[in-house]
Formats: sequence, C-alpha cells, structure tokens
Amino acid sequence: MKNLLDFFVKHSAWFVLMLYVILSCVLLVRNNPYQQSVYLTSANAVCATVYEGMSSITDYFHLKGINEDLQERNALLEMELIDLRAQLDEAKMQLPDTLKSQPVLQHFNFVVARVISNSIAQTNNYITINRGEADGIKPEMGVVDQTGVVGVVNVVGKHSARIISLLNPDIRLSCSLRNSQEFGSLVWEGGDSRYAVLEELPKHTTYQAGDTVITNGYSTVFPRGIIVGIVEGPARTSKDSFLSLRVRLTTNFSQLSTVRVITNDMAEELKSLERNPNDSIARKEDAR
Repeated sequence: MKNLLDFFVKHSAWFVLMLYVILSCVLLVRNNPYQQSVYLTSANAVCATVYEGMSSITDYFHLKGINEDLQERNALLEMELIDLRAQLDEAKMQLPDTLKSQPVLQHFNFVVARVISNSIAQTNNYITINRGEADGIKPEMGVVDQTGVVGVVNVVGKHSARIISLLNPDIRLSCSLRNSQEFGSLVWEGGDSRYAVLEELPKHTTYQAGDTVITNGYSTVFPRGIIVGIVEGPARTSKDSFLSLRVRLTTNFSQLSTVRVITNDMAEELKSLERNPNDSIARKEDAR
C-alpha cells in the first residue's frame, strides 16, 4: 500500500495534467457544436467497427447450424425433385390416372449426418458418420450427398455408423440409363476414385456419351432417380452378350463433408416379403 501511495505522489503532476486534459476535452466538445459533431461521428465509426467485428465472430459460430439447416432444406428439395421426376415417368405411362397418383417417395425420408472419417485410396473404402442407432440409422440404408450416391450403411453403433463406400468392390449398385429402361450393375474396379463401370447391360443397349446414370429403384435401399454418374464411353469389349460402360461418378469422394442417410418406412415389410414369397399364397390356401 505504501508503494502505491508513493507511486501516486511521485507522479502526481502527470495525473493532474491528465485530469486537466480530460476536462478540457469534455468542455471543448460540450460547448462547441463542430467539435461535438466530429466526436460523435468518430465515436459512431469506432462503435460500428467494433459491432461489425463482434457480429462477424457471432456469425462464424452460427455457421454450423446454418449449414445443417441448408443441408436439410437441400435434401428436401432433392427428394421432391426425384419424386416429381418419378411421377412424371408414371404419368407418361398412365395419363388418365395422373391426377390420382400419390407421391412416389412417400415412404422415404432422410437423416443428415457429418462425415468424420473417409478413405478413397484403399482397395476397400469405408466412411464413418456421426449418426447411429439413436438417430434411426440401420444397416442397409442408402447414403447420398448433394451430388449423388455415396454408399450403403453396413455397421451401426449407438451414435455413429460405418458406410461401405461406392468406392468398394463389395457394392454392386443396380442402375439404369435415364433415357433407357435397360439396367445393369455399377461397380468400382479400383484405381481412380472418379470412375466406375456399369456392367451387365444388354448388348443392344443404345447410349451416348453424356447420358445420365441413375438408381433404378429395384431395391429398398435407394429410390429411383438418384443420379450416380455420367457415361463417358465403353469400358471394355465383352465376349458375352453384355455391354460395359465407363461412368464418371458425380460424387466427389475426396471432399465429402455432409451426407444424407435415406430411410424407407416400407423396407422391413418388403424384405419380409422377399424372404417369404410363399407366405401370402399359404395364407390364402389356409383361408379356403
């Protein structure tokens, strides 16, 4: 305490000078309109700069929530677009019933997840996401991002799940050419993560470079119409009656950050029917 008092006494002249300077500035600004205007303008500019900096910091911390909201909105729009395309295809085949048709994707929904681990250079590649059983994720659910198909869920934990990436030879994805009813199996043969091969197409299939490859909906995993890639040309010449095409994948696996897991309310029922195709016949016979 004594040292503090000694400090004030020793520098008292400076403190008195500072007090006079402050009082002079206050009196100058208060009694002179011009100086008051300059002061207020400068103060407002400084406050605006401070507030802008604080707002930028706050906005930065809100980016995560904003991004998740945008991802959900994008996913809803994409599902609606796929649904409209499917209804349009249905309407072309059955024009009289167009107005009565129900949404084709009414049993499908999605869960937005963040990628926390990803590989693209291995022989068998996998992806890990931060959503699991607690979020409604189950094995054999399809996974997409905003540009195309990503893979299929294969192992589920409480709060995380592992996805078999499309860059894995263990996945054979049933696909069609958008402008054709012909379908085949898309498989990644290793090497370049940008390309895969659409195999087992009939030899008479007509195609052009630039044709779009989409999911054909022949399983409970993916609805029809989700884009997979773009045809670049023939992959190889086959000796049998099938055609293989080289496909440039639309999904950029090296930049995956947010994905959507597709849920299907009818999946269990359809799988049950596939496992027991004769159950319905047996029940009818028992009823007789």
